[in-house]
Amino acid sequence: MAEIKDLTFEQALERLEKIVRALETGNLSLEDSLQHFEEGIKLIKFCNHKLEAAERKVSLLVEKADGELVLEAFQEQKEDGVKE
Repeated sequence: MAEIKDLTFEQALERLEKIVRALETGNLSLEDSLQHFEEGIKLIKFCNHKLEAAERKVSLLVEKADGELVLEAFQEQKEDGVKE
């Protein structure tokens, strides 16, 4: 397997899902389970870092009343549709 830092977010998430399935079977030895668990933790941290970086980059291009386009920081919407 490639080093975690060389994976895309999608590849890391796919690998993490495989690890979870393997751990859920209960067929791994204790040593293998610990190795899978350790790799899973590293993948979670990697994916979280990627998501945080993407969140920082997300901006909305909005048009002011005078027609000027400006970049505005993305604001998450709650389930009721209200921006935070």
